[in-house]
Amino acid sequence: MISIVIPAHNERHNLSKLLPTLHLDKSEGIVVLSCDSIDNSESLETPTNIKFVRCKEKGRAVQMNTGASVALGDVLVFLHADVKPPTSFLHDIENAFDEGYEAGFFSYRFDKNSFWLNINASFTAKDGIFTGGGDQCLFIKKSTFENLGKFNEEQALMEDFEFFKRMKKNKIPYKIINNDLIVSARKYESNSYLRVNLTNLLLVVLFKMGLSSEKLKSIHNKLLRMPYQHNA
Repeated sequence: MISIVIPAHNERHNLSKLLPTLHLDKSEGIVVLSCDSIDNSESLETPTNIKFVRCKEKGRAVQMNTGASVALGDVLVFLHADVKPPTSFLHDIENAFDEGYEAGFFSYRFDKNSFWLNINASFTAKDGIFTGGGDQCLFIKKSTFENLGKFNEEQALMEDFEFFKRMKKNKIPYKIINNDLIVSARKYESNSYLRVNLTNLLLVVLFKMGLSSEKLKSIHNKLLRMPYQHNA
């Protein structure tokens, strides 16, 4: 059974659109994590199998680990609040496990039609340097997730890439499902296309070189203007 974990921060609007689209009949429930109550997301009208949990500590890794700890399913799906999954989302995940995989990701496209953004999205359909980013929606057996030590809560930025690095080191079989998620282009709308891409490339390279997460976070915050307050 599947549990969906959604880390959220000031995401009431996106949650109001996302939660009704998730097919709950095959799910052990949805856990929404927040580190504050500024937008009062808990007041949204939702089915009873959606649980809102408040984290005492900030950070996406803390949120996702907390969600995983209270999730009832034996499969964990980590989904961003501003991402819309395809209608066959849960079925695709079940098929991947039936094929013998222990984890996986989805390809995606942006909610804005742009030649350059379409090029970016095309890279998510195959393995590459950017595989493992949070927008691709990691799904993984809960036992595998726990055996790998969960997300590193000391990783202030790029905790998803750090976890994927351990997945590859431990030779966890994973699949990239070519059935696009719809990802928000809001970061690109608040910054130039070139600025976001160069920043992302720089952060990935510096991460692979071993730069500390705090320095990566500092560089990220200096180079990019976020359309919403980051939760890290």
